[in-house]
Amino acid sequence: MFKRALAAAALVAAAFTATPAHAQATLDAVRARGQLVCGIHTGVAGFAQPDSRGEWQGMDVDLCRGLAVAIFNDATRVRFVPLSSATRFTALGSGEIDVLFRTSTQTMLRDTTLGLRHAVTYFYDGHGFIIRSNLGVRQVRELNGATICLIQGTTNEQVTADYFRSINVPFRPVLFERLDQVVPALIAGRCDAFGTDASQLAGVRSTMQTPAQWTILPERFSKEPYGAYVRRGDDNWLDIVRWYTYAVIEAEEQGVTQANAEQQRATSTNPNTRRLLGVTPELGESLRLDRNWIFNIVRSIGNYGEIYERHMGERTPVALPRGPNNLWTNGGLIYALPLR
Repeated sequence: MFKRALAAAALVAAAFTATPAHAQATLDAVRARGQLVCGIHTGVAGFAQPDSRGEWQGMDVDLCRGLAVAIFNDATRVRFVPLSSATRFTALGSGEIDVLFRTSTQTMLRDTTLGLRHAVTYFYDGHGFIIRSNLGVRQVRELNGATICLIQGTTNEQVTADYFRSINVPFRPVLFERLDQVVPALIAGRCDAFGTDASQLAGVRSTMQTPAQWTILPERFSKEPYGAYVRRGDDNWLDIVRWYTYAVIEAEEQGVTQANAEQQRATSTNPNTRRLLGVTPELGESLRLDRNWIFNIVRSIGNYGEIYERHMGERTPVALPRGPNNLWTNGGLIYALPLR
């Protein structure tokens, strides 16, 4: 497993090394192409999943659309590239995509060996397990000798192996490339449990025919901070993706929403709000973007809280409480650095 991770890292690093022309030119390339190319998940409720019309929906999808608005003031000027866990970083390193918004955890080795950069954390998660409720299992340690579904190329592989090794309990891993392969196997009984991040477990359960028959065990075994990834060597593009994400969070902190952005821009006397919404131009100019970039983003996709509630909130099938993904002022970990 560790050898596979090193091999994948070597492939991505080689791809990056072989294509230095991608560095220092991403924004110009996107503008010349007239379209942002955004890497997303192959399909998980809440983050990225096609709707009944075949249109991608989800939190990561909206963050891709918002970045297109920041550049073009047009949420439709984005092409989505669904990527498996095993291929996502290679696709970014080789220049197949411009940015990766795909439930991707920041780790030290990913940040230092792949030729990539984690821009900023926008979602906090942790590894967990889902089982059939009728198994009567209350703790993961009770899965002695169990068959556990895992997705290849994720941190969840190592987290699961490390935990069971630490308690000296055997298990049998069954590896899959994509989430859509795991769910049928789980339903068919090929696996006793499925181990992945809790938000994705909630998404999986929401798609089950009878969600009540499935239990997400309460224990968490890892820290999984999700963030957008970009290639190394393009500081302007890293700044754009980083501060774009902070801007969406800052809009929620300041109470700027889709519904009131225009009024706030016209009437607010708060210097931070006026700066955020482009009444004064310095934020956009510092990134080579339009002065109204954040105003346009919020009018198009909303602030962080609106995006979360639309795809993850209690009124959705996923119904995932915000918990650590609440604003810091509400006891969560979501925090925007000062936009000034």
